Amino acid sequence: MPAESPDGARHGGRRKITSKGELEHIAFALFDERGFDHTTIDDIAAAAGIGRRTFFRYFPSKNDIAWGSFDEQLVHMHARFRACAPELPLMDAIREVVVGFNSVEPEEVPWHRRRLSLILNVPALQAHSTLRYADWRRVVADFVAERLNQPANSLEPQAISHAVLGVAVAAYEQWLSDEGSELIPLLDKALRDLASGFKDV
Repeated sequence: MPAESPDGARHGGRRKITSKGELEHIAFALFDERGFDHTTIDDIAAAAGIGRRTFFRYFPSKNDIAWGSFDEQLVHMHARFRACAPELPLMDAIREVVVGFNSVEPEEVPWHRRRLSLILNVPALQAHSTLRYADWRRVVADFVAERLNQPANSLEPQAISHAVLGVAVAAYEQWLSDEGSELIPLLDKALRDLASGFKDV
C-alpha cells in the first residue's frame, strides 16, 4: 500500500481511523507510552493512519484532544438547562445537569478517567484548560442568571458557576486518586454539599 498522502489516504496498510473518538483513543495510548509533551501531532497521525491535514479536521490542536467533543457537549448541556422544569430548585437543576454532563457509558469510563487525568495533571494543558473552564462556567452562569433575572456577569451567577466548577474539580481529583471509587456518586455528593452550604460537614 502507498504511504498516506496529506489528504488522509491509507498509510502502510493500516486501517484509517473513522471517528474523532478513535483518534482520541489512539492519542491517549501514545500519551500513556511517551508522555503528553513528547508526543507530536505527526506521531498521532501516523499511528492513526491519517495525514497531518486530516488530523486537523478532527482537532484544532493537540491540546484539544483531551477535551474530546467538549464544544458539542456544552451545546447539549445548555439544552439540558433550558429543559429544566421551572419549579425545580436552582441548585437541584444544576446538580442534575452537571451529573448528566459527566455520565458516560461503562466502556468509556477508563477513557474518561484518562481524559480528566490529562486535563488536571499535565502542566502544558493548564492554560488551555482555563479557557475551557471559562466556557463551561459561562453555560452555568447563563442558566443561573436567567433563573435569578440578573445579568450573567453579576455576582451571584458568577459566584455559583465558579463554586460549581470548584466542587466538580474536587470530585474529579478524588475519583482519580482512588481507582475503586465512582465519579457520579462523588460528584452528586459534592454538589449536594454545595447546595446545603456544607451544613453536614
